[in-house]
Formats: sequence, structure tokens, C-alpha cells
Amino acid sequence: MRDRGAGVSRGRSRNGASRLKAQTLEVVSRSAGLERVMRQKIQLELALEPAGTGEARTSVPAGTEARAAAPVIESPAAMGPSMEAIVERDNVRKALVQVRRNQGAPGADDMSVDDLVLHLKDHWLAIKAQLLDGSYRPQPVRRVEIPKPGGGVRALGIPTVLDRFIQQAVLQKLQAEWDPTFSAASYGFRPGRSAHQAVKRAQEHIAAGYGWVVDIDLEKFFDRVNHDILMGLVAKRVSDRRLLRLIRGFLTAGVLAQGLVGPTDEGTPQGGPLSPLLSNLVLDVLDQELERRGHRFVRYADDCNIYVRSRRAGERVMASVEHFLTHRLKLRVNTAKSAVDQPERRKFLGFSFKIGPVPKRRIAPAALDRFKERVRGLTRRRGGASLEAIITSLAPYLIGWRGYFGFSELPSELRHLDQWIRRRLRAVAWKQWKRGRTRYQELRRRGVDHDLAARTAGSGHGPWRLALTPAMHIALPNAFFTALGLPSLMVRAA
Repeated sequence: MRDRGAGVSRGRSRNGASRLKAQTLEVVSRSAGLERVMRQKIQLELALEPAGTGEARTSVPAGTEARAAAPVIESPAAMGPSMEAIVERDNVRKALVQVRRNQGAPGADDMSVDDLVLHLKDHWLAIKAQLLDGSYRPQPVRRVEIPKPGGGVRALGIPTVLDRFIQQAVLQKLQAEWDPTFSAASYGFRPGRSAHQAVKRAQEHIAAGYGWVVDIDLEKFFDRVNHDILMGLVAKRVSDRRLLRLIRGFLTAGVLAQGLVGPTDEGTPQGGPLSPLLSNLVLDVLDQELERRGHRFVRYADDCNIYVRSRRAGERVMASVEHFLTHRLKLRVNTAKSAVDQPERRKFLGFSFKIGPVPKRRIAPAALDRFKERVRGLTRRRGGASLEAIITSLAPYLIGWRGYFGFSELPSELRHLDQWIRRRLRAVAWKQWKRGRTRYQELRRRGVDHDLAARTAGSGHGPWRLALTPAMHIALPNAFFTALGLPSLMVRAA
């Protein structure tokens, strides 16, 4: 009896020990998980440490500081679109329509937009399965360099057509949820918003008495976005880990240049549909901080203008915002292109401002220089092309340029450009007539009297000066160029 009782006692002791061990392991596991979450949160808070205060002297609206200063948590959000929503039939059909409408160059695999349709017919079920099980891996982007309007080159990363299609499907779901949460002062790459709206908003700040601008230009912004900070912001809004892995895969797919694939440790490749939305997500952190400080500002992509009342205030704001961008978002301000100045001496999205009782929009001098350079190139004599052929090639550019810069509120700028273009075309015609006899005959044929035609044809002045003479205006009047299809830059009221 004693032995049997001792056995029962030892069994109970072993059972109790097992239960105690299990409880201990559960507590340790919970502690480890809590420690891991806290470590992630601390790491992100260190990466996004708050900037110093005192940048703005204006009052801060109640309740905005807590919202703007809340730390970003790297663990996935409790909601957000799922991968099932991304691959849903209507969404992918809409994405395919958009990719075909955008066209664009092939990526690293040389697949064209037209080839994509046939590829999806044969392989979509397999691609969809990879997206749903989280095994899809984006391909490297193709590096392409294009010249910048102000000099230098801009590096584009062209994803494959298939990856552009998948990015477009992701964009459609994310943008629908994220865009309504972005700042009202942000205008770039957003549905229903435009550069014209941004310029008009800047004009309103100037009219309200904020006569100094802190013009901030970010140095190679798209190439230097910090992936960890970006993914932390994405994870705050997306709960599906498959989608998080896919987005990070697009960021780290690598770059194909000169036959070699290099790593991408930072940046969002310009050329993919998803990059503009991700850039707005990063810079929304800056927008929230500026709103918290009570600043008046306008941002279009990485071009941000902050409006203040004095140079001294502007210099203080420039220093504090540069510190915020450097330490919290790991971005660099291009000091050569950034400045504190009066708005009439700076350009914003191709426009400047004529300051007066009511500030007016005008075309920035640099934009006018680029326009004239392009028109000179399009109106050069090439293989004896006729005026009609030159105007045919020139017209699409003029119509597109007018559609944007017709927003200027100084009609005299556009009128002078119209006159300059017609003068250039008259000079081209004079050159094409070449000899004095031919020039005399062309002038006479076009209604110029004998004496005036003879004096003009025998002149020793050059084509540019002679293009202004009465004889050339009689021979080639404004109506002549209109009949050949030359558009006017003057925007006529409907």
C-alpha cells in the first residue's frame, strides 16, 4: 500500500510539473512576442524621431498635434485591402485596360503591351495562384535615362509590362483607401487634382499677405526613399502580409543596366504605376508636420512651397524643415535649388507670379526659354520642308503647351509668343526663297507692289530683321498662317 501510494504521489508530481512547465513556456512566449513588438516600435520611433519645436509662430489648431505626431507602427494594420481584392476579376480587368491605354516601353523581358494580353490568357491562373500564396516575385526594372528640362538626366526604372499590370491592380485598391486621408495641400498624382490647382492655391496664399516663399527641392527624392520607413507607413494601412511582401518586392526587385542586375536598397523606381502613390504616402508625413505647425503650404509630388510673411521667418522654417526631412524621413534637401525668396523670383510648376494688389500668374522665364528652344528646333529648315510641313509638325506641340501654360493671367505673354512664332516662320520662308529674283517674284505674287518688293528683295539685312518688314507682313499675313493650321497660343473664352 505504501509503494502504490508513493507511485500515485510521484505521478501527481510529474503532472503538476508538466502543467507548471507549460504555463511557464506560455508566459515566456508571450513575453518574447511583446518584446519583439516593442522592439519594432522603438526602432521605428527612433527612425522617425520628432523634430524640434518652435518653427512656426502661428497658433496650432486644437487636436491636430496628437494626430500628426502619432508614431508609425511596423506591424500590419488591422484592416486594409487583401490580396483577394487585388486579384478580383473586375479589378484586374480595369488594370489591364489602364495599362493598355498608357502603353509604354517594354521592361527587362522585352514583352510589349500587346504581348501582355496573350500572356495573361495562357498564364493568368498560375500568376493569380502565386499572388494568393505569396510566392510571386517581381522582375528587375530596366534603367532608362531621359534629359531633364533644366539640364542633367533623370533615371527611370521601367518595370516589365506584367509587373506594371500587377502594380496597377494594387494601385487601384490602395489609392481608393489612402487618397482621402492625404492632406488637402497635396496636389501631385492624385485623382481630381492638378498642377493648375496647386498654382492657384499658392496664388491665394500670396494674396493673403504671405509674401515670402520657402521653396524646397528634394535631392533625387524618388531614388532615395528609405525602404524601411516606407514599408512601416504601408504596414500601418495594410494588414495582408502577402501584399506587404509584394510591395517590398517591387521596391527591391533590382535594376537592369548594361546587361547587369544591380540591387536597389532605397528609392521607388520612377516608371511604375505604384511609385507616385508610395511617394505621396512618405511625404504625407511632412504634410502632417507642416499642418501641425500651422504653416500655409502647397506640395506637388516632391516640390513643396511654404508661404510665410518675412524672410526671417522663412529662414527659420527652412532650417527646421530641412532638419525634419533629414532626421525623420532620411531625405536630403537640394540646397542649390532650394531658397527663401519672394515668389516673383521663384518658379512653381512652370509658373511665377506678378506681384501687385492682386497677384497674377505668369509663365516662369525658364519655361519661356525652353519653349523657344523647342520651337527653334521644330522650325529649322530640314531638307527643303515647306511651311505647311513645318507647321504640321509644330502644331501638336503648340496645342499641348497652350493647354498647360494658357493658365497664365498675362495675355501679353502669349500674344508676344504668337508674334515671335510668326516672325520666325516668315524668316524661314525668306531663307527658302534664297535668291533676290526669287524673293522679288514671291513678294509680287503675294500682292506686294513693285517698289516695295524691289527694295525688300535687294536689302542686305538678314532674314530675322526682314521678317518684320511691311512687305513680308503683306506677303504672309496672319491669316495665311491660320489657313495653314498654325494654332494661336491665346486662349479664347468659350
